Amino acid sequence: MAKRIFLLAVTFSLASVFMGLLHAQTESHSKAATPALTAMYGEVAYVNSIELLEAIPEKVAATKAIAELNQKYKDELGVMQSDYNKKYSDFMTYQESMSESIKLRRMQELFELEKNINAFMVVAQEDIESQEQQQIEPLRQKVKEAIEAVGIENNFVCIYDLANPAIAFVTPKAVNATALVKAKLGVRR
Repeated sequence: MAKRIFLLAVTFSLASVFMGLLHAQTESHSKAATPALTAMYGEVAYVNSIELLEAIPEKVAATKAIAELNQKYKDELGVMQSDYNKKYSDFMTYQESMSESIKLRRMQELFELEKNINAFMVVAQEDIESQEQQQIEPLRQKVKEAIEAVGIENNFVCIYDLANPAIAFVTPKAVNATALVKAKLGVRR
């Protein structure tokens, strides 16, 4: 019986030594394989597409053009609202002395002015959004193409965009390719 317990203890000891050696060997192989795998498959990198878009000189001009258009619409809307407010004030001041037909005509005029102001606001908003799309979308495409080119040139497996809220973690080993993409875009800042 003591012989069996001794054999069992020796067997378990040998098994645990063997398992420890096997684990150490597997771990050293995976550590040694990592640079080889990186060389074979490439690295993971990340960028911030918002930072890249803001760094493009054309973005400043596009933003300025959109702001100027927005200001023109605000100015025109201000003129329309001033006209409406003056006519409304006159109507309220003199309505007691107006005949019924003049009162109805002025009320209709105020209603039409309100309708025109609302329609103008809708058209202005649509035009500003359209201009933003026309001015900014080509720049987004330019950034996308530069990111793809940097990914191919540097053999990155993928490039994560930090501007995308779905990315929850970036390993410290990841490569920040923002500077490379800025260089591809010809941006120096």
